[in-house]
Amino acid sequence: MGLKDWIEAPATAVVPATRSKLNWLRGATARLTTPLLPDDYLHLANPLWSARELRGRIVDVRSETSDSATIVIKPGWGFDFDYAPGQYVGIGLHIDGRWHWRSYSLTSPPNWDDKRISIAVKAMPEGFLSAHLVNGVPSGTIVRLATPSGNFALPDPPPERILFLTAGSGVTPIMAMLRTLSRRGRRPDVLHVHSARTESEVMFGDELKALADDHPEFRSHIQLTRSQGKFALSSLDELCPDWRERTTWACGPLPMLDEIERRWQDEGITDKLNLERFAVSRADTSGKGGTVTFEKSGKTVTVDGATTLLEAGEGAGALMPFGCRMGICQTCVVPVLSGHAIDLRNGKEHAEGDRVQTCVSAAAGDCTLDA
Repeated sequence: MGLKDWIEAPATAVVPATRSKLNWLRGATARLTTPLLPDDYLHLANPLWSARELRGRIVDVRSETSDSATIVIKPGWGFDFDYAPGQYVGIGLHIDGRWHWRSYSLTSPPNWDDKRISIAVKAMPEGFLSAHLVNGVPSGTIVRLATPSGNFALPDPPPERILFLTAGSGVTPIMAMLRTLSRRGRRPDVLHVHSARTESEVMFGDELKALADDHPEFRSHIQLTRSQGKFALSSLDELCPDWRERTTWACGPLPMLDEIERRWQDEGITDKLNLERFAVSRADTSGKGGTVTFEKSGKTVTVDGATTLLEAGEGAGALMPFGCRMGICQTCVVPVLSGHAIDLRNGKEHAEGDRVQTCVSAAAGDCTLDA
């Protein structure tokens, strides 16, 4: 590699190389000061400046419902705002001396002008980070960011007829799509069916109503399950007679998505279905667990059979690669050096020499990972 190519190369793998001038400056600064990277000096000038990682500052926290909020973030150097509506972004937050990472759907449309992104988070009873983001994170907090990614995305140009099926916080990636369509002035025929327990628990309820009032080509059906019961897929024939011809995006609880997937398979139209799962269906792995050693990081931790290897590594302070955290993108794959690991989705065991997806695998006895 010549000097010019070496300087212009991205400073880090997590910073996209789509903005050549920005990467030239950051890359040159990082490399010409090797081995003393300039981050410590840059941080004194501006906490968002980094040659090694993507950072952002939380600039606003807006309540959506009693247990959910929109988090507005100003990204720093190197963030690519040309993401596709519907993709997710990794967020790292420093709490109690260590970094906690999760992935959340972007709710903001792609926009280089505004230089802001937003996510919407619903606090879950078992969700340590989600509860902190909704109830405890102050404006001004510096976060780490991962590059937006994911295949659950709206194409450009969009289909002429669209069906959105969502429930609970599954509405979040759809909001990015709806806001993008509105901003671009695109007017496809859209039906959005959204389920929530009560009217007060409908995330973005006022905005969805306003969209329906202002755009006759957009129809919104809100199913309040506590008073109206679960939305029946059989009612689509009356609500939307041409649903089989529409491109569909569905996001919500796993049982809902499993039912949708079966129905679309029965109809022979799975090529028109896009699914986004926020959780992983797990097989019965009772009695598993063990001591996990992370060879490169020099960390060791003992975990139960319900804790993923990714969660174990992050909890122990090991530097773990990750992406979707749902077993889709393959970013988190690492080799097993010894022992056994088990895939939580299907119970398949992996042994020495195998490569495992740490976000959906757990220890099956003591094991050592090349991480």
